[in-house]
Amino acid sequence: MMKKQTYKWTAGVLLSLSVFTAACSSGGTETTPANTADGGSAADSKVVKVAYGKWNDTDVWGKWLTGVKSEFEQQNPGVTVELQPIQGAQYATKIPLLMSDAKTAPEVLAEDSFMINADSAAGYLEPLAVDEWSDWGQFNEGIKAAVQGKDDKSYGVPFSTDVRGLYYNKALFEKAGLPVPWEPKNWQDILTAAQALKDTQPDIIPFWMNSGKAGQEATTMQTFEMLLYGTQDTLFEDGKWVTQSPGVMSALQFIDDIYSKGLGPQLSQVMTAQAGQVLETDLMPNQKVGIVLNGSWLPATWASTGSKPWPEALDVYDFVKMPTETGQAPGYTSMSGGWTLAVGANSAEKDLGWKFIQMAVNEKHNKTYAMLDSALTPRTDVAADTEYVNQPGTLYAKAADVIEYTHVRPSNSDYPLVSTAIQETVEKVVTGGADPQDAMTQFTQSVQRSVGADKVMTK
Repeated sequence: MMKKQTYKWTAGVLLSLSVFTAACSSGGTETTPANTADGGSAADSKVVKVAYGKWNDTDVWGKWLTGVKSEFEQQNPGVTVELQPIQGAQYATKIPLLMSDAKTAPEVLAEDSFMINADSAAGYLEPLAVDEWSDWGQFNEGIKAAVQGKDDKSYGVPFSTDVRGLYYNKALFEKAGLPVPWEPKNWQDILTAAQALKDTQPDIIPFWMNSGKAGQEATTMQTFEMLLYGTQDTLFEDGKWVTQSPGVMSALQFIDDIYSKGLGPQLSQVMTAQAGQVLETDLMPNQKVGIVLNGSWLPATWASTGSKPWPEALDVYDFVKMPTETGQAPGYTSMSGGWTLAVGANSAEKDLGWKFIQMAVNEKHNKTYAMLDSALTPRTDVAADTEYVNQPGTLYAKAADVIEYTHVRPSNSDYPLVSTAIQETVEKVVTGGADPQDAMTQFTQSVQRSVGADKVMTK
C-alpha cells in the first residue's frame, strides 16, 4: 500500500530521480529495444515503459507482466515493452517522481486505487476510454467506482481487489481452551481471546495488527479503518473529514487496549517497513501469532509460487469475518481496495499504454495473475471460472462471503494527507505517546493543518 505523496522537488530528489532513472535504463528488464519483427531498426522502435512494484523476491507481478510483454510485442511489431520493477518499500516515493517528468513518465503504471483521485487531480494520469472497451462490462460495478476521479472519468483498470478479516491459529486456540471454530461476535470477544492466549502461552503474540507510520496505508486501512467502519461512524461524511466521533474514539481505544495490556507484538517487531514480510514468512509459519487482522491476499505468500511455500497454511490458520464493535447490524465489517493499471499522462506513447492495459487485464491474463497471486479478481467472468474458484490454498470462497460487508476508502484527493495523519495518530497510541483522547485531538489538529479547518467536522 502507499503513503502520502508530497510531489515536492528538491535538489536531493532530483538527484535521486536521475540515479533511479539511470538504474532503470541499465538494470531493468529488456531495457534495450531489439530489432523489430518487421525488419525495423532499434532506433525506429517504440517503447512502452511499465512501472510496477516488486514486493518480494518472488515478484509475482513481474511474472504476470512478462507474459503480457511477450504477447504484446508479438502482436505489435516495432514495439518494445520495458518493464521497470520498483522495490515495494520505495514505490510510493519513486512513482510520483517518474510520473511528473515527461522524460521518465511510464506509459503504464501500477496505481493503488486510493491514489487515483489525488494523482488524476495532479495531472499525472490519463483518462481512459473504458466505455468504448467491450471488456469493461466484465468488471465488478462496485470496484469500478474506485478508479473514478472527481470529474467522473476513469483513470485506471482494476486488476485485483481484496477484503480483510481475522486469521486465527486453531492449535493455539485449542491450547488456550478457546472454541474452534471461532466466530467472534464483537470486539470484546477478540480481546477476551487475546488475553486467554497470553495467559496460556506467554511466548506467542496474542494479536497482530499494523501499528505505525512504517506500515503506511496498511496501518490506515487494515487497522484504523477496519475498526472505525465497525462502529456507527465513518471517516468522511457530508463532504468533510470526521476526526472526532465516538467511532474514532472506539477505534483508538481498541488499539490502546491491545498494546497497554501486552496483547500485541513488541514495537521492534511491528514498527518497521519489513513487519508485514516478517509476519507472513516467519511469525505465522512458525505459529508465533494467535490472531492476525489482515487481508485476504496472505495465502499468496504461502503458495508454491510464493516467497514462503507452506501448503498447510490454511489448515493451521482459519479466516473469519471481523465483527462490528458491539455486534450491531450488519454484524460484520471489512475494507476493500486493490490495484489498478493506469496510463501516465506525461508519457510519450499513451495510446500504446492503453492498448497494453487492455491486454494485461483481459480474461486470460487476469486469470493468470489472480492464480499466481492468490488475488481476488475484479472480473466477473474470471470469478466464475471453476479452475480459479477451486484453486487450492486460497480464500476465494470465504472472501466472497465478506464482500457484502465491505467498505471502500473515501474518494477524495485529500485522502493521502488524512491517511498519513491516521498513521501518525495510531503510532502515538501504540507507543504510549498519547492516550486515545489526546491522540484524537491531535489527529483533528493535524488534519485541519493539512486540508483546512473548514473540511473537518466533529460528531
